[in-house]
Amino acid sequence: MTTLSTHALDSALGRPAAGIAVALTGPDATHLAEATTDPDGRVRFDVPIGGGTHRLTFATGPWFAAADRATLYPEVVLSFEVDATEEHYHVALLLGPWSYTTYRGS
Repeated sequence: MTTLSTHALDSALGRPAAGIAVALTGPDATHLAEATTDPDGRVRFDVPIGGGTHRLTFATGPWFAAADRATLYPEVVLSFEVDATEEHYHVALLLGPWSYTTYRGS
């Protein structure tokens, strides 16, 4: 089985995005796990994941609101395809109030 981690960075402030709630769903929208980014903006999910389309949903609206910052995105949903023969996936989010980007890290 494959493992998964994520990292959220606040690109506007140049620091980790700590305290964002993140939900992981698997194929057929199966709920797999929930977590909150740590002080370094990271989550390592403790559940093995199989192949297929998975989603990470970041609750960005409440996170920006708690910091009294406006945002265009109440949530960010990252969909990605998992090849079960791969050992690990790291899906990163670079987040700003008016834009975001993502990439597969190592």
